[in-house]
Amino acid sequence: MLTIREIRTIPGNHDWYDGLVLFLALFCKEKPWHVGAWRSYQRRSYFAVRLTETWWLWATDIQLADDMDGPQADYFKQIATAMPENSRIILCSAEPGWLYTDSNRKSWEIMEYAAGIAINAGRGHTIPVLLSGDTHHYSRYVGKDGRQYVTSGGGGAFLHPTHQLSQDVSVNFINHREDLKLGTMPDPEHPEKTTAAAYPSFSTSRWLTLRNAFFAFTNWDFSLLMGGIYFLFALLISLRDQPDIYALIAAIFGASLIGYTFKQEVSRKFKIWGSAAVHAAAHAFVLIYAARYAIAFNNAHFAWSGEWWEIWKWFGLLAMEMVPVGFLVGSTLFGLNMLITCLLLRMNRNDAFSSLRIGAYNNFLRFRLTEDGFDMYVVGLESVPKRRDWIANKKHDKNRPDPEIPVFVPTHDLKPHLVEKISISFAPKRADAAVL
Repeated sequence: MLTIREIRTIPGNHDWYDGLVLFLALFCKEKPWHVGAWRSYQRRSYFAVRLTETWWLWATDIQLADDMDGPQADYFKQIATAMPENSRIILCSAEPGWLYTDSNRKSWEIMEYAAGIAINAGRGHTIPVLLSGDTHHYSRYVGKDGRQYVTSGGGGAFLHPTHQLSQDVSVNFINHREDLKLGTMPDPEHPEKTTAAAYPSFSTSRWLTLRNAFFAFTNWDFSLLMGGIYFLFALLISLRDQPDIYALIAAIFGASLIGYTFKQEVSRKFKIWGSAAVHAAAHAFVLIYAARYAIAFNNAHFAWSGEWWEIWKWFGLLAMEMVPVGFLVGSTLFGLNMLITCLLLRMNRNDAFSSLRIGAYNNFLRFRLTEDGFDMYVVGLESVPKRRDWIANKKHDKNRPDPEIPVFVPTHDLKPHLVEKISISFAPKRADAAVL
C-alpha cells in the first residue's frame, strides 16, 4: 500500500531571483505536485503545521529583503492566537540569522520578529528549536533554557567551511539578550572527548581549505580568463612602458578586488581592504614584471624586418608568454588569497569553498517529538555519488511507475552515518510520539 508523504517547502534566496514564479508553480499549485511518494499541498510560501497535539512547525518566507510582509505577519498572528496554550514551536527560516549578526542583522531581526509573534500572543507558547539552512554545513548552538539553534544546509549544494564558526554568539531575543554557545558532541575519533557540534569537523574544514593551493587547476576556466587579462595588460605595457601605465594597472586591480571583497564580506574592516589591497598589489607586481621581461626578451631575440605579418607574430609570442603566467601565477594568487583569508582571517567563507567544488559532507535531520521533549538525529553522508555514478534502476517500469521505486540508483551503496543525537526533555506529560 502506497503511503502518501506530505512535503512542505519555504523559498530561499535563489527561489526569489525569478520573483518566486517557479517555486509557486511547483509547490503551491492547486493540484499536488508528485515527487516520488511525496505530495505538495501548500498554497503559499510560508506555513504553520500542527505536528502533534503540542508541537507546531512554523516556516517563514524572508524574501530577498529579509522582511516579513503584512499578510504573512497577519497569518502567523492568527495562528498564534488559535493554537492551544503552551504549544511548542519549531521555527524555520531560510537563513540562520544568528550566524550573520556581523554582516546582516536584518536576517536575525526577521526571525526574532516571527518569534515575537508567538511569544507575545500571551498563550504560553515556547520555541525550543530554531532551524535554518542557507549555510552549507551543519552546526548547532545552544541558548537560554537549552534552546537549540540549528543550521542544516548540507542538502546538496557545495560545502561551506565550519572552522570559521564562533564559539559564542549574542542576539536580541524579543525582551532579552540571549547568549549562544556552540554546542558539543562526542568526538567520532575519540569518543571519550567532545568536539564542536559541526559537520564537517573543524579540522576537516581546515584541511579542505588547503586545496585552494591548486586553485588554478580546479578552476581552469577562470585561470584561462586570468591568462587573457594578463595578456591584455601586457599589450598595454608594450605600447607604453611608463610609470603611469603601471599605476593604471595597479589601480584597476585595486579597485576591482577591493570593491569585490567589500561586496562579498559586507564590511569595510581593516582586514577586508588590507587583504584585498595586498592581493591586488601582488597581481600588479607579477604582471608588470613578467610583461616587461617578456617584451625585453622578444625585442632582443626577434628582430623586426618590416613585414606586415610581424605584428601578429609579436602578439602571438606575447600571448604564449603571458597567458601561462596569468593561468598559473595569477590564478594561484587568487587561490592563495582565499586560502589565507579563509583559514586565518574568517573571510571568503563562500568563495574559498565554492572554488573547491566539494559536493560532499551532506547532512539531514530527523526529529522524534514527544510531549516531554524531542530527539534530533543528525545524519551525515560524507561521500556522495557523482553524476556518472548514477545508473538506470532495472526495477523501475516506466510503463507502470511505482513512486516507491526510484528511477535511478547509485552504482555503490550510500553510507549514511549518525553525526550526533540530541535529546531534550521537558516536564513529562505523555509518552506518545510522532516521527518526522
